[in-house]
Amino acid sequence: MSSPDSETNSNLQNMMANYLVKPDSRNCKRPRELEPEMPQLSSPEKSDASFPECSGLFYKDEAPEKDLSVMRKYTGNTPPKNTTSGQRQNLPCIAPLVTTVEETLQTVSAQVQGHIPKWLHGSLLRVGPGKFEFGKDEYNHWFDGMALLHQFRLEKGNVTYRSKFLQSDTYKANRAANRIVISEFGTLALPDPCRNIFERFMSKFIPPIMTDNTNVNYVRYKGDYYISTETNFMNKVDIETLDNTEKVDWSKFIAVNGATAHPHFDPDGTAYNLGNSYGPRGSCYNVIRVPPERKDPKETIHGAQVICSITPTEAMKPSYYHSFGMTRNYIIFIEQPLKMKLWKIVTSKVRGKPFSDGMSWEPQQNTRFHIVDKHTGQLLPGMYFSKPFITFHQINAFEDEGCVVIDMCCQDDGRVLDVYQLQNLRKAGEGLDQVYSSIARSFPRRFVLPLDIHMNAPDGQNLSPLSYSSASAVKQHDGKIWCSHEDLHNEDLETEGGIEFPQINYSQFNSKKYHFFYGCGFRHLVGDSLIKVDVVEKTLKVWREDGFYPSEPVFVPVPDSGEEDGGVILSVVVTPSQNKSNFLLVLDAKNFEEIGRAEVPVPIPYGFHGTFVPSDETATRSGD
Repeated sequence: MSSPDSETNSNLQNMMANYLVKPDSRNCKRPRELEPEMPQLSSPEKSDASFPECSGLFYKDEAPEKDLSVMRKYTGNTPPKNTTSGQRQNLPCIAPLVTTVEETLQTVSAQVQGHIPKWLHGSLLRVGPGKFEFGKDEYNHWFDGMALLHQFRLEKGNVTYRSKFLQSDTYKANRAANRIVISEFGTLALPDPCRNIFERFMSKFIPPIMTDNTNVNYVRYKGDYYISTETNFMNKVDIETLDNTEKVDWSKFIAVNGATAHPHFDPDGTAYNLGNSYGPRGSCYNVIRVPPERKDPKETIHGAQVICSITPTEAMKPSYYHSFGMTRNYIIFIEQPLKMKLWKIVTSKVRGKPFSDGMSWEPQQNTRFHIVDKHTGQLLPGMYFSKPFITFHQINAFEDEGCVVIDMCCQDDGRVLDVYQLQNLRKAGEGLDQVYSSIARSFPRRFVLPLDIHMNAPDGQNLSPLSYSSASAVKQHDGKIWCSHEDLHNEDLETEGGIEFPQINYSQFNSKKYHFFYGCGFRHLVGDSLIKVDVVEKTLKVWREDGFYPSEPVFVPVPDSGEEDGGVILSVVVTPSQNKSNFLLVLDAKNFEEIGRAEVPVPIPYGFHGTFVPSDETATRSGD
C-alpha cells in the first residue's frame, strides 16, 4: 500500500502533466546536453540594493582580478546610482483609477477643446482592468481585473467614446456565480462555499482552469485584432462593435503554453512572438513565427511555427518576460532573474496560494541575452551577460557595424510586481508615500551585443565598435561577453520618476536607427506625465497637468510624412477627481505641445496598452 506522501507526489506529477504542454523537441536548436555548463554564481549575502556595480559577475573557482581591472576601465569603481525613487510626500490618492466602473455601451460624444486634426480618421483602441470584484469576492492584484475595452473614434475633428467588458468565458462564469470562480495572477479562486467540506478539499486537486481574461493589449495577426495577455488564450474582437467573436488557444496550433502580448512585425505583416512551453522535466523559451497571409477567411493563427527553442538556465525556474527585441534579422530574448518556480505555480491551488506566489526575484543571478536568427531559427553561440535587471518593455533594436543594439526600460529590482497589489494602489497619505518610495525606477538603457566574436580576441577587449555609444561588451577569459549599458538619459529624467510604456514611430522606424521615443513619467504609482526622449541628445520634452494621469502614448504618423516625429501622440488622460473630466489628449509629436483634447463625462480606469486603427484599415477588414 502506498503512503499518503507518495500518493500526493503522484497526484502533483499528474497535475503537472495535464496542466502543461510538453516542449516540441523537433524545434529545439540547443538541446540541454549541448548547453555550456553554468557554474554557480557567487552571491553576496547582502541585499541586491547593496550590490556593487560588478557583483555577481564572477563565478566560483575563478580568479577575477584580471577581469576586474579590465571592468574598471569601462564601468569605473563607483557603485551604481540608487534607482529607487526619492522620497515623495503627500501623493494624491488614486483609488478611483483602480476601482470598478460601469461599461459605456451607448456611444458618447466628447466635448472637444482646441481641435482634433481632420486627417486623424480612425479608432484608438485600449484595454485594461475595469472590474475588481464579483459579489463579495474581491481581486487582490491590479492585473487580475476583468478586461474593459475602450474605443475612441475620431472622424472629421469629432470624437466619440464607448466601452464594453470583454465577454470572456471567465467574465461570464464569474458573473453567473456572482463570485470569483477562475483564478487570476494574484487571486486564487476559492472552492464553492455551497459544497461540503470533503468536496471543497478534493477540489484543490483538480487542475485549475486557465483564465481567458485577456486584459493587456490589442495585437494583430493576419489582419485580425485580438485581445491578448500572457496565457494560452486570445480573444478575437470586432473592433467596430467591441464584441469578441472567437477564443483562440495557442496550444492548439503549436506546443506552447502562451505568448506575450507584445509581438513584433515585419513590414510584410509576418508576426514574431515568444512563448514558453512547460512539461514535467522543465521548460523551453520558444520563438514563434505567424505568417501574414490567410488561405481561408476563417483562419486565425493557422500556420504558426516554433522556429527556435531555447533551454533555460534552470529548467524548473524559467525567467518571466513580458516582451522581447527584434531587428531586421534577429530576435533578442532577455533571460532575467525574475523567476517562475514551476512547482510552486502548478501546486498553487493545493497550497492555497495564487500563481504570483511562484514568482521570485533572484538578483544573485545575472541577466543573459540570447540572439536568434529570424531566417534560419538558429541560436547564435555568443554568451552575453550583464548585471541583474528586469525589463518589461523594450524600446527599439537595430543592427549597426556588426552589432545588435537594443534599448529597453530597465529596473534594478524585480520585486515591483508585488507593489501593484490593489491594497497598495488604493492607499492614501503616508502609506501611499511609503509604497511609492519602495519601488525601483525604470530608466532607458542601451546594450550593444557584437555578433562577430573572435575567440582569439584578447581578454578584456571591448568588442563594441560603436563610437556613438558608451555601452561596452567586454570579452572575459572564459569567452563570455560582459555587457555594460549606456544610460539614454540625464538626471532630469530622474526628477520625472523614470519612464515606462515606451513607444516609437513603429511603422517607419522599428528595427532601424532612431532618434525619439515616447513614454509615461512615473512620479506616482501610475503615469503622471508624458515624455518625449531624444536618445541621441539625451534631452526631454514633458507634458503634465496636475491631478491627471496619462496612459501609454500612441504615435500616429501624419500621412506621407517621412519625419520620425512627424505625427501626433494620443493618450487617454484620467483623473480620480469627480469634479473633472477624463479626456483623449492629442499632442504634436514634434514640439510636444497640446493640439486638442476630447473630454468624456464618464469614469475611465487607468489601463495598460492599446493601438490606433486607421479608418481605411477598418473598412478593409469590414469588407473581408
